[in-house]
Amino acid sequence: MSHSYDFFTKFARILNSGQSRSVILCGNIHDLFWDNESYVPLIPFVCEKARADRVVQLVYELNGPIRLSAADHETLADAWIQWKAGVDSDTLTIRDMNRKESEAELLRSEFNQYLRSAIGNSTQALEFLRQLTICSRAALRGNLLIIIEAADMLLPAGNGDVTSLNDRQLRRISIVQDWFGDPAFVNGGDSVCLVAESRSLIHPRVSKLPQVLSVDVSSPTTTDRKHFIDIHIEQADRKPKLWATSQELAEFCAGLSNHAIRQLLAGSAYEGDPLTPNQVVGKVEEFIQAQLGDDVVEFKKPEHRLSNVIGATQLKDFLERELIPRFKAKGEQALPGAAVAGPIGGGKTFIFEAVAAELDVPVLVLKSIRSQWFGQTDVIFERLRRVLEALEKVVIFVDEADTQFGRVDATAHATERRLTGKIQAMMSDPRLRGRVIWLLMTARIHLLSPDIRRPGRVGDLIIPVLDPLGDDRRAFTEWVVDASDVSDEEKPAFIDKVNDDVLAADYSAAAFAALRSQVKAQQPKTPDELLEIIRDIIPPAIGLTRRYQTLQALLNCTRRSLLPVDDFNDDTRNEWEREIRELELQGIA
Repeated sequence: MSHSYDFFTKFARILNSGQSRSVILCGNIHDLFWDNESYVPLIPFVCEKARADRVVQLVYELNGPIRLSAADHETLADAWIQWKAGVDSDTLTIRDMNRKESEAELLRSEFNQYLRSAIGNSTQALEFLRQLTICSRAALRGNLLIIIEAADMLLPAGNGDVTSLNDRQLRRISIVQDWFGDPAFVNGGDSVCLVAESRSLIHPRVSKLPQVLSVDVSSPTTTDRKHFIDIHIEQADRKPKLWATSQELAEFCAGLSNHAIRQLLAGSAYEGDPLTPNQVVGKVEEFIQAQLGDDVVEFKKPEHRLSNVIGATQLKDFLERELIPRFKAKGEQALPGAAVAGPIGGGKTFIFEAVAAELDVPVLVLKSIRSQWFGQTDVIFERLRRVLEALEKVVIFVDEADTQFGRVDATAHATERRLTGKIQAMMSDPRLRGRVIWLLMTARIHLLSPDIRRPGRVGDLIIPVLDPLGDDRRAFTEWVVDASDVSDEEKPAFIDKVNDDVLAADYSAAAFAALRSQVKAQQPKTPDELLEIIRDIIPPAIGLTRRYQTLQALLNCTRRSLLPVDDFNDDTRNEWEREIRELELQGIA
């Protein structure tokens, strides 16, 4: 059963065309791949697929030998002898006839000694491999394909410069830098493939050489996963039981590697019970969390729906009528996401968790993709992108988005600029449109990068979530009073009184929730007891800050229908901007 991979097609095209002689294979390098007979790890797969006449393959692994077949060993040893002796093998044989100790045998012994010395001596191994490419150009009737595993450990990025590296690491980086920059190597026929999870983990003096290209090994697609499932079931002695077809299972397994799918199928076969959708979903969550780290993402399963949201009548109508259908759509009709702005305590997260629940797709909460270690931020981002490209549909939920995604101006750190730029590119990637939905929550929408707020990204839709007014505010008050033991006959009049005369005009959804919690805790039985509880609570002194955040949410809103004004015009916007400037002069920001 034939099966092809885009990454290998690209890899082969680069080498065959001579576009580059040094390639980094990165990404999903620890998975299994089909070589037309069985599923094997990446290195054996590449070796089998790249096998050709007059191509000698060498594989070097960290703390291991330089591996090559017996036939290739003989061919390369003969070339080494001819190169070192400076004459062809026939001439050398004649010259050795009058000597007690054969020069050919000495050189062959030297060649074998270098192969053995590579074990445990990475620096010498790399220099020997470099010498072999020189030998190849001089004496080998063919070309070399050298595959170097764990290149990130051999040539570590460190902190991006050379001060954190030891002498051996510096020597290895110098060897490879000279090797890949040698015009004779660049224009020759030999090729070197470095294998590492991320290009960012290899020292930039090597990875950023213009002649070094990278090829990303992507996570399995639905087609890849179905092929693996079919082959596994066909070859397994103990067959797993599925609840549906292999196609449906492959779709449910979006995000999993072939290794993880094998674990699922083997476990199901051993237990003898049919594999269930819940088991698969659980495995997907566990796998993705392990790949990215608990401090980077978490899966969220919101239990509440829009029907559980108090007030927000106008907003809920918009969400049900326009937002959710466009999030469910595909192609050009789909929205890439939305930014949700509004003052702290306005209920942004609660409302849009309900939206995520209505969509009924996996929800990934992005915690932080920054790392204190050099290069690790780029690695985390690359893992995140591979996960998102593998999933069929996912919501990325980002709270406090203004702190997650920083600035891109000259004052920002290079890592922050690079990270924000990559996130922005992913938001507008047409391949992910309709599959990845970005929900960015922030009380400080003005601090979110303008490039993120532009149309084509979450700027397509910036939604304000404001303090409840009118009937929505009365609904919140009723919700609070219903938590008490006040009689039903006394509630309507009491609700009107509290709503109009007692509660502050800018009472937030969070303030109502805190008040309701206090009421439930004390269980007042009369209106006077309830009134005493309400009046005892003093709102925190954050009114000006919340007003500033409200104005920014209004100013950045991209829908007239979501604004709490009927006659919105330039004068309205100018008035908001004037009030913002006045607050900023008071130190509010």
